[in-house]
Amino acid sequence: MALKVPKANNIQLFKDGYKQMSGLEDAVLRNIEAVSELSNLVRTSFGPNGRNKLVINHLGKLFVTSDAATIIREIEVVHPAAKLLVMASQAQESEMGDATNTVLILSGELLKRAESLLVMGLHPSEVIKGYELACAKALTELETLSTSELPSPLTKQALAHAVTPAIASKQYGSEDILARLVAEAALLVMPENKTFNVDNVRVVKIMGGSLAGSKVVQGMVFGREPEGDVKKVTGGKVAVFTNAIDVAQTETKGTVLIKNADDMLNFTRGEEKHMEKIFKELADSGVKAIIAGTTVGELALHYLNRNQILVLKVLSKFDLRRLCRVVQATPLARLGAPTPEEAGYVDVCETIEIGGDRVTVLRQEPDGAGVKTRTATIVLRGATQNHLDDLERAVDDGVASLKALLKDPRLVPGAGATELALARRVDTYGAGLRGLAQHAVRRFASALEVIPRTLAENAHGGAEGNEIVARLLAKHEKDGGESWGVDVEAETDGTVNVTERNIVDSLAAKAWAIRLATEAAVSVLSVDSIIMSRPAGGPKIPQQAGNWDED
Repeated sequence: MALKVPKANNIQLFKDGYKQMSGLEDAVLRNIEAVSELSNLVRTSFGPNGRNKLVINHLGKLFVTSDAATIIREIEVVHPAAKLLVMASQAQESEMGDATNTVLILSGELLKRAESLLVMGLHPSEVIKGYELACAKALTELETLSTSELPSPLTKQALAHAVTPAIASKQYGSEDILARLVAEAALLVMPENKTFNVDNVRVVKIMGGSLAGSKVVQGMVFGREPEGDVKKVTGGKVAVFTNAIDVAQTETKGTVLIKNADDMLNFTRGEEKHMEKIFKELADSGVKAIIAGTTVGELALHYLNRNQILVLKVLSKFDLRRLCRVVQATPLARLGAPTPEEAGYVDVCETIEIGGDRVTVLRQEPDGAGVKTRTATIVLRGATQNHLDDLERAVDDGVASLKALLKDPRLVPGAGATELALARRVDTYGAGLRGLAQHAVRRFASALEVIPRTLAENAHGGAEGNEIVARLLAKHEKDGGESWGVDVEAETDGTVNVTERNIVDSLAAKAWAIRLATEAAVSVLSVDSIIMSRPAGGPKIPQQAGNWDED
């Protein structure tokens, strides 16, 4: 007869305040529920007909956008499993700059499909194995679906066509104008070897007018005039100062006793002489323009005007760093003449008028002496600040997707056609597998259909969306059916031949989205226990019962 040792019920493994949840019900299914909530939140913002979200962040700043990357960056997600999805979409944003919403929707759908398998009794390791097999198969099949690629001598029209779908998902209706601006700016800054730096395409937002008034300006544009009387400089040295261009202030307070009128006259003369000497040295060293990172004093401005030196204030540290790269200058923290290595060079620095606003342009001419870094600025016009911010996000997405396309120029059919073609092939692959993993492979295939279904639902409504997906599946069964996708404009029966319409997506962005979505889903499924410590910090400040002004 075996001896039964009674178990102690009061074993304390963790400190007070720790929470532990484990098992299928408490950990896995709860995680899947949290991830589904996040996925459903951004799902309605997917595609050209996606709805905007009005987000007010912790600082009280207002965002009206359908860009998933901005939404998840501004909402503070605290659930640990949902954070895994946020990190996966942020990785997609930094790597490709597009398809962040695809990662969130696909990983959420993969976990929803896995839930029913887990409830039926399948072990999470079997589901993980099936998902990894299906992901590898989908990525292999994706390579065969490439229909075209960017032409070798890049043209403005080809670049505009390639970035139009990425911009259309954020600014539907304005995509042609924005794609043309992005393509024009990219061609201006792109050297012959196709190494494209996204920092060389800037965006300046000027309130007023309409989007049709937007244009591309070669060089860097700053939305303010130079401080002094000099408004234009051609072919001159540039000095960049991060300190205040003003009379030096002493660190300690002092008292000065003035006995007569001569003392009063001589009091500031020493400072004036010193300032005059500094700016004389600057002018003698060939400096024609000064970029100030902070304030410019009145006395300093007087001597700068006298020496015919242009002075421009750039308060953004990010813009100052970018400008230093353009003019090849070293930012100085001391006031004085720069050495030849520290001084930069600009071909043209002038003030122009854009839509009633006067702006300053720094430009390097293609055949100029100082051509080092080419820069283009897209000047956006719009009625409200929120609309301009959203336009800027669409341009940033277009520029980032262009960078991804230059790394890998292959294009695949867009509008959900690629996902449906992959779903069919992965499902066929799963049907031929043995073992329990085949169920997970087939669930992966059905999860891929969420992309065309969401596009159709957001464009035509839920009931019509299901019918459109059914029609697409029927067309994909026929030969050459891989090029049929969702018609968001509903001109026919909701389906469209995307190859004829030239609706394309980047193959690399699709591959990364599928890979990261699968990795995020597998990470959530492999968790069987959540252990949370008590948050750091003291007791919270008690809240008042109501507003003091309420009667």
